[in-house]
Amino acid sequence: MISVSDLTVRFGRAAPVVDGISFDVAPGECFAIVGQSGSGKSVTARSLLGLSGGTVSGSVFLDSVDLVNASARQWRSIRGKEIGFVSQGALVALDPLRTVGREVGDALRLHTSLSAVEQSARIQSLLSSVGIPDPSLRASQRADELSGGLRQRAIIASAIALQPRFLIADEPTTALDSTVAAGILDLLESLRASGTGILLISHDLATVSRLASRVAVMQGGRIVESGTVDDVLRMPRHPYTRQLIAAVPAGTPRHAPLAPPPRVGNSGPGAAAPPAQPSPAVSARPVPSFPTMPTATGPGVGNEGPGAANPVAEPAVEHPGAPGPEFSTTVLAATGLVRRFGPRLAVDDVGFQLERGRTLGIVGESGSGKTTVARLVLALDKPDAGTVELFGRPWAGRDRREARIGAIYQDALSSFDPRLTVGQILSDAQTDGRSRRADVSELLELVGLDPSIAARRPRILSGGQQQRVSIARAIAPSPAILVCDEPVSSLDVIAQAQVLDLLDKLQRELGMSYLFISHDLGVIRHMSDDVLVMRDGRVLESGPTEDVFGAPQHDYTRALIAAAPTLD
Repeated sequence: MISVSDLTVRFGRAAPVVDGISFDVAPGECFAIVGQSGSGKSVTARSLLGLSGGTVSGSVFLDSVDLVNASARQWRSIRGKEIGFVSQGALVALDPLRTVGREVGDALRLHTSLSAVEQSARIQSLLSSVGIPDPSLRASQRADELSGGLRQRAIIASAIALQPRFLIADEPTTALDSTVAAGILDLLESLRASGTGILLISHDLATVSRLASRVAVMQGGRIVESGTVDDVLRMPRHPYTRQLIAAVPAGTPRHAPLAPPPRVGNSGPGAAAPPAQPSPAVSARPVPSFPTMPTATGPGVGNEGPGAANPVAEPAVEHPGAPGPEFSTTVLAATGLVRRFGPRLAVDDVGFQLERGRTLGIVGESGSGKTTVARLVLALDKPDAGTVELFGRPWAGRDRREARIGAIYQDALSSFDPRLTVGQILSDAQTDGRSRRADVSELLELVGLDPSIAARRPRILSGGQQQRVSIARAIAPSPAILVCDEPVSSLDVIAQAQVLDLLDKLQRELGMSYLFISHDLGVIRHMSDDVLVMRDGRVLESGPTEDVFGAPQHDYTRALIAAAPTLD
């Protein structure tokens, strides 16, 4: 169906981004390409659609159609109808000014003679087929009214609207919880079984293991290893392939490193993880301004189910680096949180406790209320009922500068002012009336980046570098608590491993507490001491992480764990 031979893509006079790769995809076959950010995967995918933006050489044939030399008219009849495309970046891929129904219906309007009524029925059927609840409502909403997972599903619905013969799926399950991702994989599997050829681009090796029959590993624009999934993922020959597999967090114990510590620098995608030994500049940085106190024993998680006992409070001490907040073993406590959006109850009687120096993970499907809880904790939204306490005192009405709570967001790039350099972003994060803990160079070294990056703007950095800058910004004001909302969901497996190792290192060195939100069960199990499982705004189960994962008590928790793909 698709035959690619010696495909090379260049941008200007620079070295090729894709360098002489070849592969074929047969009808009814799923062929996968894996590799870290910048390896050339997505450029390869876009080249098959005539959308690379670079100079393309080599040959690409869809049956007998020469795609490298196709005219604009030919492409209009091919894109969407013959070749479907699921692009990565669900947070920005949909037009924010149009409804989801209009986005999904574009292909139907361009390539079919369906009436408006028939198009509407087909759109709702497509949205339902990819697991979007209440499709008639969602079709009338715009992208900013949908969660990241719902946006991703809408993109997939658009790509399969015309039942194309060949489908390019670029990170199709990114940002989806395990149950929804399993449904999407079932859908892709049914398309493959019906004869659709699929090119799967993914950093999720477990997804590749489940769906693909053959896989190619790309590094630096070249294919360094290829073969059957069993051969490549279970008996890898190339060192880079072995590094990819070792970086998968599932099955790796808490605090065990996921990635080998590369040199500090700013070269290559995902760039530098923290050095094995701190540099003199990092070693000389000021001691964090909050005192070291013993971590509470016992789970101390939640107010529902077993193991929810409150820890014994220790005598409060004054924060030496902040004007007033008190310190206790419990640094964050939520009680009876409720948040409504119109008739919908987004958060329903949620409570939990976060202990000093520990990580509380929150998992659940898209729309379960995880991010709304994070916004309530950060005081970016007000609860309709319930309270949030920091260090034993109510958060409501407190001066943000004394709260000592920071955040790392899912989409790092969108959280930056595009007019500012990295150095200006980090400087702004420190000018809040408190003493500066470190200068910009020290902050960058602390998160494993070369200080020269300070002069750059975030948009030219890799995804891994952007997320490291986001972490540096979050820790600049010396927070005691970090809310991490899907901090690694958009990163390739190696960059993800480096960022998770970095967060673990910073927690051990600085004594911070994390509220860690993720749809990835492997990440949550690796990073969390305790976990909450949420659905429809409620906490269904809570407790120490290994207890919840090892012996889940709720049917929904068991379904989440069972749905998660694995490499085994």
